Amino acid sequence: MLEFKLPGEADTRALGAQLGKAAMQPPLIVTLAGELGAGKTTLVRGLLEGLGYQGKVVSPTYTLMEPYSAGDLNLLHLDLYRISHPEELEFLGIRDRLADSVLLVEWPANGAGFLPQADVAVELAVSGRGRSARIQAGTPRGAALLGRLAGVGEA
Repeated sequence: MLEFKLPGEADTRALGAQLGKAAMQPPLIVTLAGELGAGKTTLVRGLLEGLGYQGKVVSPTYTLMEPYSAGDLNLLHLDLYRISHPEELEFLGIRDRLADSVLLVEWPANGAGFLPQADVAVELAVSGRGRSARIQAGTPRGAALLGRLAGVGEA
């Protein structure tokens, strides 16, 4: 497990960028947990920027899913906050996209039983005026990604 202190929004984005640069390759599932306002979408914004994405990054709270492309990499940013039942994810075609996409999943507990094991689980928390992040591997692929991330500003 890696732990980071994130005093400001720029630090959260920088951590996301480093996570993105840690050679993400599909299939990969990254979950993002934390209370409202903990910085989940900010981390995703940084992650996409780290992969070279130039466009606008928005929270998928109301759309449930936002697709992004960075080079040859397909990413799906999901926000499951408004999901009542994990089976609702079937209508989004998630199973069909798992093999060739990186899934970035906010509020993963709402997809429990439907989503496969996360490769990387990020837990963000408000910590004083800033944030903190705990990143844990859930699979060997996730452990390899965290190994590449470990040398980047571990607190």
